[in-house]
Amino acid sequence: MDLKQVIVVRQDLKLPKGKLAAQVAHASAECALLSSKHEPEKLREWRQFGAKKIVLKVPGEKELLQFFQRAKDEGLVTYLISDAGKTVIAPGTKTCFGIGPDEEEKIDRVTGDLQMM
Repeated sequence: MDLKQVIVVRQDLKLPKGKLAAQVAHASAECALLSSKHEPEKLREWRQFGAKKIVLKVPGEKELLQFFQRAKDEGLVTYLISDAGKTVIAPGTKTCFGIGPDEEEKIDRVTGDLQMM
């Protein structure tokens, strides 16, 4: 079974590279923590075979929330990141969300039409 994790990021925020990397890392880590509770075997296999991660983009918050809801509706492990607002964006700004790790085809049903960063 091919497993991956996907992080979906808003493009309209135009985050500096360091801030973007931190937000993606938050989403990846939170999804892994959730997976350790709900999908420990998938998490273990995903880590064993390279912990594949893909970062995709959406235009703005509306699309971010739509894809987040679709992932939840599909029963995938998801985690939405809202920034603390200590640096470049306002507190509570929704920046990205993570999905998985899970089977590639399950995640692709939700995010397969999105473009990579």
